[in-house]
Amino acid sequence: MSSSAYLPPKVWQWQQQNGGAFANINRPVAGATHEKALPVGNQPLQLYSLATPNGVKVTILLEELLAAGISAAEYDAWLINIREGQQFSSGFVAINPNSKIPALVDNSTVPATRVFESASILLYLAEKFGAFIPKEPAKRTEMLNWLFWQMGSAPFVGGGFGHFYAYAPEKIAYAIDRYAMEAKRQLDVLNQQLAANTYISGDDYTIADMAIWPWYGGLVLGRLYDAAEFLSVNDYPHVLRWAKLIDSRPAVKRGYAVNRNFGAEPHLPERHSAADFVALGL
Repeated sequence: MSSSAYLPPKVWQWQQQNGGAFANINRPVAGATHEKALPVGNQPLQLYSLATPNGVKVTILLEELLAAGISAAEYDAWLINIREGQQFSSGFVAINPNSKIPALVDNSTVPATRVFESASILLYLAEKFGAFIPKEPAKRTEMLNWLFWQMGSAPFVGGGFGHFYAYAPEKIAYAIDRYAMEAKRQLDVLNQQLAANTYISGDDYTIADMAIWPWYGGLVLGRLYDAAEFLSVNDYPHVLRWAKLIDSRPAVKRGYAVNRNFGAEPHLPERHSAADFVALGL
């Protein structure tokens, strides 16, 4: 065994200066760090988010609902900058005790309804508006299978592969190899499913596609961790075909831009009406 191998202590203690991206905001306790109310706009739905893969899921669905003519899905999108710890404000913690984006408040109900966790928000909105969710029990169940597959699988891509490949303070071969293997296995799961289906759960575009695309579509399109070449994404032609199909949708392009204050253009940090997209040509 290497003399530099890490030996865990009997009792773990938090070392604040542990390095790596997000080290300044990560902590082992929950709750608010500061008092600050969240802004509230005039639309029935108030979204507090950031354009990470999890945040993009919800803005894509909201834009798809509006594109389908469902005006009651109009929303205000407020930027929550997680690098600055805004998710630990008292206002945000009141909506999501877990301090993770996205979080939604539906002011069209009495009392207002808070919704957190991206899959819960997708289900809530799809059921509220009766769109992008199958009505037939068997098709609905198949869609839910894939929605929850994403919730269980993506942490290995983000917190596992993405963290050690892109964000960790040092490159650890064992960790990168372990999670690269799992990321490729998951891409192969999707590739085999999409070989026989236009969309993730069949012939219909659903919230399962909206949940999976920001993670795995982003990965094969080269938008996530700059890892497309490393993971040999051309080995997954059916995932690539599906990723490009979703990417071509106008509502997806709009949803991808909302709450974005980093990375790829276009940027729309906050969105309060469809007119906000005019300057971006979307």
